Amino acid sequence: MKSKILISVPHYEERCKEGVRILEENDCELIITQNGRPYTFEELKEIVGDIDAVIAGVDTWDAAIFEYAKKLKGIARFGIGVDNFNLEDMKQYGIHASNTPGINRNSVAEHAVTLLLCTVRNIPRLNKTTREGAWERFITHELQGQTLGLLGFGGIARSVAEKMKPFGVHILAFDTFPNEAEAERLGVTLCSMEEVLAKSDIISIHVPCTDETRGLICKETIAKMKDGVFLINTARGPIVKEDDLYEALVSGKIAAHGTDVFEKEPVDLNHPLFGLENYVCTPHTAAESYENYALTGAATARAVVAMLKGEEPENMLV
Repeated sequence: MKSKILISVPHYEERCKEGVRILEENDCELIITQNGRPYTFEELKEIVGDIDAVIAGVDTWDAAIFEYAKKLKGIARFGIGVDNFNLEDMKQYGIHASNTPGINRNSVAEHAVTLLLCTVRNIPRLNKTTREGAWERFITHELQGQTLGLLGFGGIARSVAEKMKPFGVHILAFDTFPNEAEAERLGVTLCSMEEVLAKSDIISIHVPCTDETRGLICKETIAKMKDGVFLINTARGPIVKEDDLYEALVSGKIAAHGTDVFEKEPVDLNHPLFGLENYVCTPHTAAESYENYALTGAATARAVVAMLKGEEPENMLV
């Protein structure tokens, strides 16, 4: 009897052909989302009853859904962040979990740099007004000589540092467990979070979403930043309190914000942030490159096969 694998990653069958091959060669039946968005609880509740394993996007996996998933052996996260996994609940229900750190590093770093350049150079507005027939002037500071602060200094942040160094920026970084060797190699100055906030002209967020970092960017931390700072987020939406962000963008305390992530996904278009021209956003697509899909698809497929065989997958979390 074939194992049933739920895949909540859009376009997996098109972009993860090696992953599909691995799963099908191991006698798996694939149930692949056609939603283009995360599953809701009600949707998952209806389909998880006979599912053996999951390749998960950003859907929520916790005890509430495990009550309906009596056959579920394991979940492989298509990506790094597991803030949508309740690992304690997984332990309780005997469900294994894994993720794929490092694979999407380059794709996300490229997106972070793209958002940075677009916000600093005001590209979205200038593109819009030029198409409308205006010939608008916009003056900004060159990147050369500016200070870029990295909140977090993991693989993605280090890749951002590599890509930004040729622009002539000074780079500061804060990390709870700093990699001093990599900082020296990249010419990055490790310092406290307070120094990153106070000294940076541009701040890029690269910390995981945990109880400690949820709401990290709020009125109190924004007040410690330079006036006119640019803020970039390709990490997780809940790290930034969006209501506080809105006030800072309106006042000019934050000159512009470039983000790929949101407190609530899919987004609530009624939030006043979407009425601001200095709010540049993309729909959580930083990791979506053909290269990342191919590599992560194969990695998650191998992880699922290992779980089904009762073996330990690479990067097992529980």
